[in-house]
Parts: sequence; structure tokens; C-alpha cells
Amino acid sequence: MGTVGLSFGSPTSGTGFDVSATVSAIVGNLKNVETPWKTQLTALQSQDTAISSLGTLMSKLSSDMSSLTNLTGIMAQKTGSSSDTNVLQLTAASSSATAGTHTVVVNSLATTSSGYLTPITNASDTLSGSITLQVGSGKPQTITLNSSSNTLAGLAAAINASGVGITASKLTDSSGSRLSLVSGTSGARGLITISANSIIDTSKSNAALDYTASPVVPADAQITVDGNSLTSASNTVTDLIPGLTFQLLSPSAKESDGSLETVQVVIGNDVTDVESTINTMVSDYNSLISAVKTQEGLDSSGNAEPLFGSPTLSLLQQQLMGALNTQNPNGSLDSITTNSNTVLSGSISIQAAGGVIQNFVVGPVPSTGPAANTYYTGTDNNSLDALAAAINAATGPVALGYSGTAGSDTVPSSGTLVATSSNPVSGSLSIQVGSGNAQNIVIGAVPATGAAANTIYTGNAAGYNTLSGVAAAINAGSALGFTAAVTTTDGIQTLTLTSGTAGSDGTLTVTPSLQVAGTGFTAAVVTSGTASSLSLFSQTAGSGGALSVSSNLSATSDARLIYSGTAGSSTQVSLGALTSVADPGDTLSGSISIQVGGGAAQTVTLNSSNNTLAGLRDAINSSNLGVTASIGTDSSGLSNLVLESGTAGSAGTLTVNSSILDTTNTTTAALNYSNSSDLSTLANLGITASATADGTLSFDATTLTSALNSDFSGVVGFFQNANSWGQHFSTMLNNSGNSSSSGMLSLVNRSNSSTESTLNADVSREESMISAQQKSLTAELISANEILQQLPSQLDGINQIYSAITGYNSNKG
Repeated sequence: MGTVGLSFGSPTSGTGFDVSATVSAIVGNLKNVETPWKTQLTALQSQDTAISSLGTLMSKLSSDMSSLTNLTGIMAQKTGSSSDTNVLQLTAASSSATAGTHTVVVNSLATTSSGYLTPITNASDTLSGSITLQVGSGKPQTITLNSSSNTLAGLAAAINASGVGITASKLTDSSGSRLSLVSGTSGARGLITISANSIIDTSKSNAALDYTASPVVPADAQITVDGNSLTSASNTVTDLIPGLTFQLLSPSAKESDGSLETVQVVIGNDVTDVESTINTMVSDYNSLISAVKTQEGLDSSGNAEPLFGSPTLSLLQQQLMGALNTQNPNGSLDSITTNSNTVLSGSISIQAAGGVIQNFVVGPVPSTGPAANTYYTGTDNNSLDALAAAINAATGPVALGYSGTAGSDTVPSSGTLVATSSNPVSGSLSIQVGSGNAQNIVIGAVPATGAAANTIYTGNAAGYNTLSGVAAAINAGSALGFTAAVTTTDGIQTLTLTSGTAGSDGTLTVTPSLQVAGTGFTAAVVTSGTASSLSLFSQTAGSGGALSVSSNLSATSDARLIYSGTAGSSTQVSLGALTSVADPGDTLSGSISIQVGGGAAQTVTLNSSNNTLAGLRDAINSSNLGVTASIGTDSSGLSNLVLESGTAGSAGTLTVNSSILDTTNTTTAALNYSNSSDLSTLANLGITASATADGTLSFDATTLTSALNSDFSGVVGFFQNANSWGQHFSTMLNNSGNSSSSGMLSLVNRSNSSTESTLNADVSREESMISAQQKSLTAELISANEILQQLPSQLDGINQIYSAITGYNSNKG
């Protein structure tokens, strides 16, 4: 803190000093303490603005994704057309409609029952009597005229208000007025019946108003849809073609051959709006990335942007890029519960792009050896993770090793290479007999530059890239000094090499560089909450890499005992129970965590001495947790564990987390495979990283249009199916933005807000202290200034006293 001095010239001059300026200087010095706080506050507030802006951009992107991932969103919308809109007009196509073409023949339209009462000359004539009306098999209604309904208009109003299902109206023309009746139900079921009618015109000599039915007989529309004869009570037809509503306008015209015209109804996917939404998604993503890039640099004045160097920015970039580049699974197995000791059994067969079927078996390799194209998870490896590991281990190419023996006087040198998969073989094989020249066998055609020395090529004919192709190439060679043969047992191929020279001079030296191609797909276990599933990913994009999967897997799980209960109240203690068990003697495992009110959670873990319902009860009661455990009976007569809090009111509310499993009660469920999509990455939709390497995306609408027109279901699966790219990317946006209270940007905002509150409190406290000091200083300095201003007169008085005493006059010198 700097030093502030008083400047008042000569202390005896009587001029004093400037109190206001002095106090301001001192207060200004005190406020220097606040400067770093306020600087930090300004920086945090700038960060808040930048984070809010990024959050807004992420919310827009999240909204785009919601349109694409929503099962009833833009992907579900349909378009439709009619080949003859004079006969049939489409009015709506819901998300349940399926794209395709339908044929419709309109044989006849639906007609509606109608009629009228005898016309009268004067519409205001007074009427009396009653009329009983009925629509179809509905309840008859009798309308009796009174003083408020004794005209044509009044009768019409009374009929309309009766709810009988008939629309009545007064019609007037040059011949007079009449009451018109039209059924509210079209088709045959809407026939109007007048069972009684005593309406008379009292103004015209009690002339009767009789009912005359229209000559048009009410009937249902007769139509033929895709060759099926159907009827519709209305000319507005809904769901005869699922999800489609159309209006019948006229019967189909007769063709020249006498047949009725067939109307083509085409239902299509709303490709245009999907393209527009995806284009908007790419644009909004690029806006977000550009905003992130901006925060990594300097502003126009050369100052660092608010989030420059922030770890939040780096983490956001990593999450965006990671989610963007996530491969879309081709499909997934049904989910299994992860906290129920679930074990797998059985096998799954997977075929990529029409290639060799690969089998994956849960369990160890059998004593007879592995079957061809079959892989095993191993002993006690019966989990989803073990199955995924077995699949991924088979993904890469497998090198073939050589096992051989040296030659002897009686047995020629020989050896084998074994392929447990019938996948294509690639690479080469070097074979040397004794000390002779090594011969190379290469899988493939002779290169354009010509054959290398001592080298044989298998060529590109059918079967060239198999062990049989290698054997054929070897045996076709002249005087190589060795032969080859292939044997197949249970689908396993063995290439046997045999030297043509006995003894050590014929010993074969074999250096294999052969590889059997991998499966062409990978697997990953995806966990969400307490459920996990296995997803499969083809290594070949598009329909060329489509997977064909047959699952014979099953999952066996222990029953989980879940707690459900009520909170405590002024009239009831907190009470609840675990899921019931079939037998109170069932063996249990796991642990249970119990918390009473705001107290510490306590955990009770089961072991071999307390692994029954009674044992769990005793373990809880002996732990003094503030809870009483007892064995109860549910409405079905099954036993359960009841927990009752020992503390009344909300302070005794029980919070229970149970991981108790009933290992005696197990269930087994088949794990079916659901195909998701044959699109692997955004590139299949025409979305790729920009060539400028700035993190933005480029969009090729032509590629997207092609994908939508040729593989619409694949595009839907890419965004909507379980564990899909769309679901994964949407989850990332929710977990990173500020739309969720647990989102990364929300957490940063809360952290900043907490720091800002502390700093504001420090500033406020310092301001209060400075204000008090300013008030005190002002009073003290005013007093001091008054003293200084009084010094000359006081000194003059002293001089006068001194002169009186000494006779000395200071003014005379």
C-alpha cells in the first residue's frame, strides 16, 4: 500500500489543508486491495459470457440431433402422392406409414342419409307436435315442440341440441321453407329413421309436415386396396392403408376394356426435410467449432479471449471430436443387467459381407481341438467382455507358423502349416531343401515387372488365396525338391510339405510369411446405467460390409432384491421392503447400504454365515443402524425383508441401496441380435472433415441423397437405434452442454458462480470497511484541520501574553 502525506504549507499559516482530497487519496489507496478481486471477477464474468454462448450453440446442435434421433421426428415423416387427384386425394401420412406403392380402385363413394319435411310458405309459421328420430342403431330421440321451438328455426335448433346425431337446418327458396335433415354418420350405419311424426303447421289449418327421405340410399364406400375388397363408412378413409388418410372424391373411371381405373398411391420418406435437417446440423456444428477456435486465440486488440488456455475448452474439443468420429455399430445384442451376476452361454455366428461364417463360443476349447472358423472365450470367461475380447482377437490377420522335422536316412523331412479359419490367405512362403537355393511361393499374380528369381506365384484364378492354392502352385513347379498336400478335417486345413530327398541333405527349412485374413468386424461392450450390451462393427463401410448374425446366446442372471419404501412423516415412520423371494431359505449374496435421515450410510455385507433372509435380518439388527429389520409376507404369500426406521418424521427417512442377489433364483433369457445399420461413419452420409483442417465439417448433399434413397433404414438406424452414432453423439452433447444440470458447461458455470460469490462478498466486506474508515478519517481530519486553522490566533494570543510579561514587542523587531 502506498503512503499518503498531508500537504498544508506552513503549519502556522492558518490555511489548513484540503480534507476532501486527502480522504480521497487515502481511500483510493485502501481500494487497491480490491483491484485483483475485481480483475478476477471481470475475467470470470467474461468466461461466463463465452460459456453461455458456447452453451447456446450446443443447445442448437442438440436440438438438431433431437429431430434426427426422435422416433417420431423428421425421420418418421412421410410424403405421398396420388396418380389421379380427381378420384383420390391424400390428406395425411403419419409416422406409422411405410414407404411403398399401393393400388386403389374406387368402386363407389360412401353416401349419407338425408331427407326433409314438407315445405311451408312462411318460415315463421307456428308449429306444434313432436317427432321421433333415430340414426342407425342409435337411441331414438323425441323432440316435442314448445313455445321456444315452435318454428322451423326453433325445431332445427332443438334437433341439433338433442345429440341424436342429425344436423337440421332451415332451407328457403322461391317455393318456401323446409326443414332439412342430414345424418351425422355417413355410410350404411347412418340411416335416418323417423318412427313417429306429428308435426303440424297451426298457422295453416294444422297441415301435416311429413318426412320425405332422399332418394340416395346411405351406403359405405366400396374400394379395392392392393387387391383386397374393403369398405369405408366415410369418404375420408383412415388407416385402411396403415398411417395414411385420403379423401375419396369420385368413383374410378371405366377404362377402354371395361375395367375400373387403378389409382397409384405412393408413400415416400421425407428425404428433402431430412437432408435439410442434416445440413442444419452440420452448419450448427461448424458454428460451434468456429466459436471454440475463436476462444483459443486473441481478440482484435491482441488480448487473450476469455477461455484462452482453459482446460474446459480442451476437454470440450476432445469430447466433440471423439463423439464425432465414433463408429456406428452394425447391430447389438439385447441388453443384460450388469449387477445380477449374469453369465453367458451358447454361441454366436457372424458373417461379414457374405464371407466365411465365423463362430464364437462361450467356453473353453474342446478336448478334440477347435472347430474350423470357431473361436472360444476360454475357461470361466463367460461375460460380455470375454466375448468381445474373443471377437476382437479374431479381427486381425493370423500368422501361420511352421512345425517340421529334420530328415533321416529312413524318413524324409516334413512339416505342416495349420489354418483354423478358411478365410483368404496372403503373403509368401520361403522353402529351402538342405543347402540348396530357397524357393519363394508368393500368393498372387506375377508382377508387371516380371517374376523374381526362384519364385513361384499362385496366380489370381479361383482358390489362389487358399492353402490348396499354395499346394497347387508348389506341385506345379518343376524339380523343386519338395511336394505339398492339403488335408481338411472338420473344416481345419493343414498344408503338409514333404522333402524329396532323404537324410539331412533333404531337411526342409521353411520361413512362413503367410497370414489368414481376420474376420472383418470388431465388438465393443456398451454400458448405460445398470445395463450392458454387445455392439458389432463391420470394418467395411456400407452395404458391402453388412453383417449377418445368428445368436444362440443366453444370459443367466440372479434375481436382484430391490428396495422400495416410503419417506417418514409426522404420522408415519419410514418403512419399506426388499423384493420378495420364493423361499426364505434361498442363498443370498451382495451387500446393502442403509442411511437414516442425514446420517452416514452404513453397509452390511453378506457372507457364508448370514447369506439367507434371516441372516440378513440378524446382521442388520445387530449393527445398530437405527433400523429394525424383520421378515414379512407380501400379498402373494412370499417372504421379504421389511425395514422400519427407528426415527420418526422426515429425519428418519430411509435411503437404501441394495445389491443383494438371490443366487438360488436365476432366470435365463435369450440374447437376440438386432441389426442397426450398415452405415459405419458420417462419411457414408457425405459428412467429412474439412480440407482446411480447422475442425469444421464438409457436406456433400449428393452422397446423402444417394444414401437416403438407397438405404433409408440404414440412415434411420445410424441416428436412432441402440448404441447408434446419433444416440452416442446426443448423449455427449447433453453431458457436455449447459442444458443439463450435470453438463460440463453447467458445472463450470456453477464453479465460476461460486468463486464470483466469494469475490463479491470480499469486495462488499472491503467496501463496508473502507466506508467506515472514510467516515472516521473525514471526522478526524476535519478536527485536525480546524486546529491548524486556529493556530495563528492562538499564537497571537501567546505573543500578547509574552509581551505583557516581558515588555517585548515582537512586532517592533
